[in-house]
Amino acid sequence: MSENKKLSVVISAFNEEKRIRQCLNSITFADEIIFVDNSSTDSTVAVAKKYTKKIFTRPNNLMLNVNKNYGFTRATGDWILYLDADEIASEELKKEIQSTINTEKDIYGYWIPRKNFIFNKLILHGGWYPDFQMRLFKKGFGKFEERHVHEMIAVDGKTEYLRHHVLHSNYESISQFLHKATVIYAPNEATELLRKGYTFNFVDCFRFPSKEFMSRFFAREGYKDGFHGLMLAIFMAFYHFIVFCFIWERLGFSDFETNKTISFVKKELAGIKKEMKYWLEKEKMKNIKNPIIKFVIKITSLLG
Repeated sequence: MSENKKLSVVISAFNEEKRIRQCLNSITFADEIIFVDNSSTDSTVAVAKKYTKKIFTRPNNLMLNVNKNYGFTRATGDWILYLDADEIASEELKKEIQSTINTEKDIYGYWIPRKNFIFNKLILHGGWYPDFQMRLFKKGFGKFEERHVHEMIAVDGKTEYLRHHVLHSNYESISQFLHKATVIYAPNEATELLRKGYTFNFVDCFRFPSKEFMSRFFAREGYKDGFHGLMLAIFMAFYHFIVFCFIWERLGFSDFETNKTISFVKKELAGIKKEMKYWLEKEKMKNIKNPIIKFVIKITSLLG
C-alpha cells in the first residue's frame, strides 16, 4: 500500500494582519505551509509564525506571480495548494483534497470553485460564481502566468474539477473596490490590451462599460442577486470605463473633431438603447406563457 501524498499550501501576502489568521486556521490539515511575506509592515509575519516556520521574506513585487511562483519552489510536498490571504478552504474542500491527492489518477491539476462574498453578501450570479480557479496541482507541473493581475496557474498536464469550495472574502468596502480598480487592475489591464495590439477607438468609452453591464446584469443574471447584483454590474461597467481612460492616457489623450464625436456618440447611444430594450423584452417574455403573445411581442420589438 502506497504512502499518503504530502500536501504543501503556499500563501503570498502583504499587510494582511486582519485576515491572515482565518486563512491559516483553514489549512492546518496540510503537511507543510509555505508563507511568502512581501515585506509586510504590520504584524502579518508575527501571526504567520504561529502556524509555520517556513516563512520567506521577498520584495513587494508588483508582478504578483513572481513571489507566488517562488513559494512553489520552496514547497516539498507532492501536491501544492495555493490560497490568497483573503481566502479559506471550506471543511468539505479539505476532505475532498485529502481524498483526491491520494487517488491514483493521471491528473496534474484541479480547478476549485470559489464562493465570493462581496459587500457582506454571497454573490451567486453576474459571473461571480462558480468562479473556478486552478489552485491544486502536482509539484513541478504548475506555475502562475507572467501577468500583473488576475494571473492564473498554468498546469502542464490534464486537469479536472473539484466539487467543494474556496471561500473568498472579496470586496469588503466601496473604497477597497475603487482602490483596486483604479490603482491596480485598470492600469495593468490597459497595459495588457495595448501589448496585445488593441486599436484605439474613442467610442469604446461607451462600448466597454455598456457591454459589461448588459453581460453582468442581464446575460449572466446579476439581477438575481438583487441590489448587490445591480451595483456590482454598475461597478464593473465603471471599471471598464476606467480601463479605457488609462488607454487614452497612454496614447497621449488623442483628440477628435467635434462633429465626428457627436455623430459617433449618437450612433453608439442608439445601439445601447436597442440592446437594453432587447434585454428588457426578454425578461418580460420569461413571465408570459402564451406563445402567440410572445410572438407578437417579439415582432413588435424587432419592428420598433
